[in-house]
Amino acid sequence: MASYIIKNTTIVNEGARTQGDVLIKNGRIEKIGSNLNTSENVIEINGENQFLLPGAIDDQVHFREPGLTHKANIYTESKAAVAGGVTSFMEMPNTNPPTFTQELLEAKYAIGAETSLANYSFFMGTSQENLEEVLKTNHKKNDVCGIKIFMGSSTGNLLVDNPLILENIFSKSELLIATHCEEESIIKKNKAALEAVKQHLEPSDHPIIRNEEACFESSWKAIKLAQKFDTRLHILHISTAKELQLFSNLRPLADKRITSEVCVHHLHFTSEDYSQLGNLIKCNPAIKAPENKKALWEGLLDDRLDIIATDHAPHTWEEKQEDYIHAHAGLPLVQHSLMLMLKYVKEGKISMEKVVEKMSHAVATCFQIKDRGFIREGYHADLVLVSENPYTITKENILYKCGWSPLQGTSFPYQVNSTFVNGNLVYHLGDFNESQKGARLQFTRG
Repeated sequence: MASYIIKNTTIVNEGARTQGDVLIKNGRIEKIGSNLNTSENVIEINGENQFLLPGAIDDQVHFREPGLTHKANIYTESKAAVAGGVTSFMEMPNTNPPTFTQELLEAKYAIGAETSLANYSFFMGTSQENLEEVLKTNHKKNDVCGIKIFMGSSTGNLLVDNPLILENIFSKSELLIATHCEEESIIKKNKAALEAVKQHLEPSDHPIIRNEEACFESSWKAIKLAQKFDTRLHILHISTAKELQLFSNLRPLADKRITSEVCVHHLHFTSEDYSQLGNLIKCNPAIKAPENKKALWEGLLDDRLDIIATDHAPHTWEEKQEDYIHAHAGLPLVQHSLMLMLKYVKEGKISMEKVVEKMSHAVATCFQIKDRGFIREGYHADLVLVSENPYTITKENILYKCGWSPLQGTSFPYQVNSTFVNGNLVYHLGDFNESQKGARLQFTRG
C-alpha cells in the first residue's frame, strides 16, 4: 500500500481549522503536524488552498442490491459516493429479497467486500414475522450497524405496525434501532380524503397525504417505546417542525439514547419546488412546506438534529415519469450531499466545522464506529480534499446508475478533488483507483 503525505493543507476537524501536514501509512493516519519530514517512499500531495476533511459517513442509503439492480448497485453507488467525499455508508434492508435473515445479511456484506469502493455496513431488516432472526443480530454487536424498522409504509412486507412485535424488538434488541416514522393509518385517511374531492392526485399532494401529523405521531410512538425499554433509538429523516419538540440537544452526544437526523433534500427543497420538479422530488417522508425547512435548519444548528444524511434512493428516469400515484418515491443524492452542504457554508448558513461535525464526527459517535469519522493519529485514513472551485452538476458527470439528479444544473462553489478510503487514494481529480475495496465497518459497543 502506498504512503502519502498531504502538505500545507487546512485541516477542518473537531471544531477547529489548523494549517499543517498529514502523513498516511498502512491505511491509517500516522502523524499530524507541521513541516513533517518525508522519505522517497512517500507520495507528496500539495494541499495548499485546499481543505482536508474527514470523509463523510452516510448512515442512510439504498443501493438496491440484490434484486433491484436496474436502478443501482453497490459498486456504482459507492463509486458515486467516494467521488462526492462520502467514504463510508450504511445501507438499508428494502432490497429484493428484503434483508430478513442472517444469511441474506451476510450475503450483502459479501457483495460489499467484493465491489464497494467505500466502507460499508448493512442494517438488519424487520417484518411482522422475523423477530427470531432480528434478535440473532444481537450477537453481531461490533460488525453490524443496527436494526431498521419501517414504522410507515414501505415496499413488500417491511411495514411493522403490530404493537406486540414492536415491543418485542424494542425491549430485546441490544443494537441501535433506526426507524422510518410515518403513521400508516393517517396516511391512508389523508389519501382517501383527497381522492374524494380530486379526480387525479399530483406531486404537490404528496406532503398533504404524508403530512406533519403522520410523521409526529409515529416518531412520538417510537420515542415512547424507546423510553419504556431504554432502547438506543435513532430516528431517520426528520422532516417537520413539529417533530423537533421531541428531541433534545443534550451534550455530550455520546450520552444521548435517542438521536435524530435530517437529510439534505429536506434542508434544500420545499413544497414550492413540486411545481417545477414534480415526481423527481417525491420521497418518503415528503418534502413539506417552507416553514418546516426553516425549523429543520434551526434544529440542526442548535443540535436537536444530530446527523446530516441523504436517504439516497435511486430510481430509473422512467420510474419517475409515471403518474404521481405510480411514480416511485426516492431521490439519488450521495454524490452531491457534501458539496450541497458546502454551498450553504459559502452562503453563510452553516460553518464548515459544523458540516464536518454533522456528516462525520456525529455519525461516528452516534453509531460508535471504531477509528473513523475524525482526523486523529491512529485512525483509518478516510479523508477528503476539497477546494473552492466552481462545479456544476451535468448529466455527463453524474455517476449514479440511474443517470439523473434532482440537483442537475446546480452550481457549487466547492468541489471534491481527492478522496482517501483506508489510505487508498480512490478518487483524484476525476480518476479512480479501484485496486483496493472498502472495509466492513466495525463498532465499539459493549
